[in-house]
Amino acid sequence: MAAEASNPVSAGETGGRRDGLWLLVIWVVLSIVGCLLVYNVWGPHMPPGAASTSASSQQFDTRVLAAIATPVVIGVLLYFGWALAFWRQKPGDDTDAAPIHGSTKLQATWIVVTSAIVLGLAVFGTYELVNPAGNGSGQGPQPIFNHGVLAAASDTSWAPNTNNILQVQVIGQQWAWTYRYPQFGGFETTDLVLPVGQQVRFNVTSLDVIHDFWAYQLGVKADANPGVNNIAYTTPYHTGQFVVRCDELCGIWHGAMYNYGTVMSVSGFMNWAHASEIQLAPVTKILPPYALTYDPTVLAKVGKVNQELGLTSAGGGYYNPADPEQP
Repeated sequence: MAAEASNPVSAGETGGRRDGLWLLVIWVVLSIVGCLLVYNVWGPHMPPGAASTSASSQQFDTRVLAAIATPVVIGVLLYFGWALAFWRQKPGDDTDAAPIHGSTKLQATWIVVTSAIVLGLAVFGTYELVNPAGNGSGQGPQPIFNHGVLAAASDTSWAPNTNNILQVQVIGQQWAWTYRYPQFGGFETTDLVLPVGQQVRFNVTSLDVIHDFWAYQLGVKADANPGVNNIAYTTPYHTGQFVVRCDELCGIWHGAMYNYGTVMSVSGFMNWAHASEIQLAPVTKILPPYALTYDPTVLAKVGKVNQELGLTSAGGGYYNPADPEQP
């Protein structure tokens, strides 16, 4: 006992090895390497990808948060591994470990560092929500800064400061999505087609229950609520297909409420839009006038007519033919 008292083992040091210093050095090195790998190597492959302005903005947020979390994960695993390797109780050793006392300096450092991280993330998240990440976020019927000075001054993508925007109305109903193009005669179709490199404004609504419009690869997600116009913006970067799903439980066929959209060249889109406008002109005549929301109780007859034409529409009344319960 006297020998033990005369040679106490200082905190953070075991058998002449300065554990605290070694842990710190190894943690810093691994954290730097890990952050670089996570952000630069794994980051470009993180969902939802970079197929549009909104998707790339969300991917950037994910990359930053993943890089911030990397040192924390490394620290926990490193400490756990170090404890298993060096701090295990040796066979036959029944002595108590060195007593641990509180450290005001350590506590103050912990409070300052964690507070700085939390406040920093709050500032980062607020900026990303209001400025770049607002693009495509489904901001309700009146997006913030829609026509305000801030939008004009900073060209924020929360509400693009331009009139050159393709308007697409997204209409949810049990259990299908339809899309209306008011700038092309107001025709309505089950095909969602967008031009590459052009800003798009989605006006999302529903005819019956609450749905959720989720164009995953575009990073666009907006609730489809009856009687509400929910607005989202994006600009597609690449041509190709993307998936559209309903992300709100809306009934027995919720899982089957999906289709595919297509991003094509501007010239290809214009040809498709004009051809669809002409082809669907007879159906467009019996559709209700274009509006940001519709009253399904008034349009039931129109919905049945459009079903006969093979087109579900803002008239409502769509039922999956495989549904065992039919109206």
